[in-house]
Amino acid sequence: MKAVICDGFGPLEQLRYDEMAAPTPGPREVLLRVEAAGVNYPDGLLVQGLYQMRPEAPFVPGMEAVGEVIATGAEVSRVKPGERVAALLNLGGYAEQALAHEAAVFPIGEMDAGDANALLVAYGTSHHALKQRAQLQAGETLVVLGGAGATGLAAIQIGKIMGARVIAVCSSPEKQQIARDAGADEVIGYDALKEDIKTLTDGRGADVVFDVVGGAAFDVCSRAMARNGRLLVIGFASGTIAKLPVNLTLVKEYAVVGVFWGNFTKHEPAVYGANMEELIGWYQTGQIKPLIEGRYPLAEAPEVLARILNRGAVGKIVLLP
Repeated sequence: MKAVICDGFGPLEQLRYDEMAAPTPGPREVLLRVEAAGVNYPDGLLVQGLYQMRPEAPFVPGMEAVGEVIATGAEVSRVKPGERVAALLNLGGYAEQALAHEAAVFPIGEMDAGDANALLVAYGTSHHALKQRAQLQAGETLVVLGGAGATGLAAIQIGKIMGARVIAVCSSPEKQQIARDAGADEVIGYDALKEDIKTLTDGRGADVVFDVVGGAAFDVCSRAMARNGRLLVIGFASGTIAKLPVNLTLVKEYAVVGVFWGNFTKHEPAVYGANMEELIGWYQTGQIKPLIEGRYPLAEAPEVLARILNRGAVGKIVLLP
């Protein structure tokens, strides 16, 4: 089969699109013929050796895939060959075939492949962040950094479902319009971030900040939190890991909360499964709708990853074998 192969940590350009042996499912594994593989920011970090997980090379990146079940292990009972599913993976999505544990496979019927991929990691991360980690309450103010990215758009839509007032932060007028179209109540830029948050909250500050950016934006938000607020640390798209003056959390009485979605799915699979059921239900009723920016050939994975790492993408991107 064809796959995108990482022979060792290094620049994205070192990824090669080549032939490799197709995998064989273990007792509780499912083998998919991949229809579409989702692209995520951590994929680009992973192949450069910059992510929390450091798999042994060679490996195939890719945390999620949608496709048809073509084989199952002897102990698999949840799905059968011929079913169309979305699958959460450890690795291996950037290929014509991929393996997933049966517990991480979700039947999707006729759902669009791009949308199904988006629900797995992007919406899954935002849902976990707002529901379990922030415990977002109706009537609270949620500030979403990176509001036009896949996770940012998910946070806007999920925040609205949960009853929050959502302020989206985006770097350009074009991205601001995308966030507005997704349902954000207010849309602002980064230039006067602290002042805008204070103005829009009548001086209270943000109850919850959803931060996938880090760097200077984190510094600003750490000074614009409401009492009893929750500052969610989700990622560092700016390329800079900020340092927190902890005296701010004491004086302003807010919490800084880490969100590591991969750890969550590993340690609380039943809760993740329930989250996915809720997301699929919201999708089916039209309450959430991913923005799919583009669908690209699998061989273009290095170029697509470079765009995402350089913050040049909006919404969700998928690769097509």
